[in-house]
Amino acid sequence: MSTDDKNRAVAAAILPLVGGAGNITSVAHCMTRLRLGLRDRSLVRDEELKALPAVMGVVEDDTYQIVLGPGTVARVTPEFEALVAEAPIAPTTGTRAAGTPASSADDLAAQGAAIRAARKARNQTPFKLFLRRIANVFVPLIPALIGCGIIAGLNGLLVNLGWLPAVTPALAAVASGFMALIAVFVGFNTAKEFGGTPVLGGAVAAIIVFPGVAKIDAFGQTLSPGQGGVLGALGAAVLAVYVEKWCRRWVPESLDVLVTPTLTVLVSGLVTVFGLMFVAGEVSNAIGEFADWLLVHAGAGAGFVLGGLFLPLVMLGLHQALIPIHTTLIEQQGSTVLLPILAMAGAGQVGAAMAVYLRLPRNGSIRRTVKSALPAGFLGVGEPLIYGVSLPLGRPFVTACVGGAFGGGFIGLFSMLGTKVGSTAIGPSGWALFPLLDGDGGLGRTIAIYAGGLLTGYLTGFVATYFWGFGARLLEEFDVDTEAEPTPAASGSPAPTKERVEV
Repeated sequence: MSTDDKNRAVAAAILPLVGGAGNITSVAHCMTRLRLGLRDRSLVRDEELKALPAVMGVVEDDTYQIVLGPGTVARVTPEFEALVAEAPIAPTTGTRAAGTPASSADDLAAQGAAIRAARKARNQTPFKLFLRRIANVFVPLIPALIGCGIIAGLNGLLVNLGWLPAVTPALAAVASGFMALIAVFVGFNTAKEFGGTPVLGGAVAAIIVFPGVAKIDAFGQTLSPGQGGVLGALGAAVLAVYVEKWCRRWVPESLDVLVTPTLTVLVSGLVTVFGLMFVAGEVSNAIGEFADWLLVHAGAGAGFVLGGLFLPLVMLGLHQALIPIHTTLIEQQGSTVLLPILAMAGAGQVGAAMAVYLRLPRNGSIRRTVKSALPAGFLGVGEPLIYGVSLPLGRPFVTACVGGAFGGGFIGLFSMLGTKVGSTAIGPSGWALFPLLDGDGGLGRTIAIYAGGLLTGYLTGFVATYFWGFGARLLEEFDVDTEAEPTPAASGSPAPTKERVEV
C-alpha cells in the first residue's frame, strides 16, 4: 500500500467513527492532532476510535481532537477533508456504540475522559477563552517556525564548520525570511480569529516591519523596523478588528467598500505607529531581559518550578499564555530558552509511565496501553500517557511532575553556570526537539545538556513513581489480572473494588 493509500485508509477509518461527514462542521490540525468540530458529540464511537492503530488518543476541548502524531496528522487531514467533501451532505444518524466490557485500562480511559470534560468546563472562563484565541493565532505558524528553525540550525552548523560558503547566505535568507515578516502573519491570523477581515489585520501589522518607520519619532525616540514584534502585531490587529466592526455598524452600505477599509487601516495604523510599537517594544524587551535574568540568577530554582508545573498548566489551559512569550524570545534572540525546560515535563511523564508498567505486572491491559503510548511519549506527544495512564491514576501524575521538575532544574542549573539551552522553534519536545536546539556553548555541549535533562527527568519520574506513586489501595485495585478478572471463589480474597483513586 502506498503512503497516500495508507493515509486515506486512516481517514476513511476515522470518518464513520466520528458520526460521518454530516456530523463534521470543521476540520483542522495542529502539530499532532486532527481537530474536528462536531454537530452531535453522542455520535462519536470513542472506544472504537481509540482502538485504531493510527490513533494515539483523543482529547476533548473546544473541538474533538484525535491524536495522530507529528507528520501523520499533516498527511491524514487533507485525505479526511477530501472524504468529507465527497460524502453526501445529509447528516449521519445513529447511536453511540455500546461500551465494551470493563477492564482496568478501560476504567482509566473513562476517568481520563471525565477529567477532560471537567477541565473543558473549567476552561470556559473569559480569560481562558481569550488565551485559547491567542493560541489559535500562533498554532498555525508552528510548521513554518519549525521548518525555518531547523534550516537556521543547519546553516549555523555549516557556518561554524566553514562548509559550503556559497550556499550559507541562501540558507540564511530561507531561514530568516519568515521571521522577518512574522508580524504580518500574526496580524492576519489575529484578525481572522477575532472576527475581522484577515488582510486588514495583516496590512496594519505590516507597518511594524516596514523600513520607513525608521523616519518616525514617537515618545522622544526614533522607531525601529520590527519594534514591538509579534506583540505589537497582535495588538494592532485586535484594534483593527474593533475599528472595522465599528465602521460596519455606522458607515452606510453604499460607502462601506471604500470607507471601512480606509478608516480601519488609517486609525489602527496611526495608533500602532504612535503608541503600540513603543509600548509593545518595551514589553518585548522586558520579557527577554526577565527571561535572561531569571535563568542567570535563579536558573536551577526557576527550571525546577517551571518543569514541575508545566503539566498542571496544560491541564488548566494556562500554557497557552506562553506561546506569545516563546515567539517573542525567538524573534528577539533567535531561540526560546523556556521550551527546553518545559519539555522536561514530558520526560517526567515517560519515566512515570515506565514505573507504572513495572508496578502493575499482572495488569496486561494497562501495560499494553503504556507500551503503545511510550514511543509517542519519547517524541514529545504526551496525551496518550497523561490521559490514559498517569492522570486517572492520580499519584503517578504528581510523581511525573516531580520528574519534570528535576529535569527542568538540571537545564536551569547549566544556565546559571553560563550555558543556556534554547529552541529555535516551538512545538516539538522530547527527542523531536534535538534538531531545533540552539545554545551559547556550542552544539555538542547544548545537545549534551538537553540529553542530560531528559535522562534526569526519565530517571526521577521513574524512581518517584516506583517508590511513592502507588498506595496500597491503588495496587489492590489495579494490580490484577485483566485477562480474566479474579472472583472471590477463584482467588480466595474479595474482588477488587472500584473506589476513587487516591492521590
